Amino acid sequence: MLTLFHAPRSRSTRFLWLLEELGAPYEIRKVDIYRSVSNTGARDPANPHPHGQVPALLDDGVLITESAAIALYLTDKFPAAGIGPVIGDAKRGPYLSWLAYYAGVLEPSVVNLWKQRQDDDDKKTYQALDDRLRTTLESSPWLLGDDFSAADILFISLLRFARQMLPPHAVYDDWLARANARPAVARAFAKDDT
Repeated sequence: MLTLFHAPRSRSTRFLWLLEELGAPYEIRKVDIYRSVSNTGARDPANPHPHGQVPALLDDGVLITESAAIALYLTDKFPAAGIGPVIGDAKRGPYLSWLAYYAGVLEPSVVNLWKQRQDDDDKKTYQALDDRLRTTLESSPWLLGDDFSAADILFISLLRFARQMLPPHAVYDDWLARANARPAVARAFAKDDT
């Protein structure tokens, strides 16, 4: 059984969505996020994440942390769901690239913008990121063309949080609307606070 260590309305919510898309059996174990939910400064002893954060996924005694790693792990574990290209699929390389781009470029850029600590290099990176995303989404509905994937889930989950920080392009709003129309999103949000 998969166990998702989860804090409501956090980065782990995206994995409720992914698990629902995959049709995977899982249980949710709610935990406090170190220094933010409990406000005590004490780490939640029930949270196995090395930094007291979420998401964390436990699968038969194996702990997986970090969003891109969990997304890849789950889509490889449940290939029949078609949410992540398998090894040998021509879209596997672009899929891995988008997962790495999310973790290494998008999230740090948005966090720096949110914390208002962008320097000139950060601003150039942010503009390149915006150009790349917008260009991709102007020519296809999802990051991998016609195929929805876990990469879309990661990017869209951050877009939900940071929509006001990204330029007002209709392609972002349309992408978010397509994602919100997916039945798994409603199921995930229904479980977010329960």
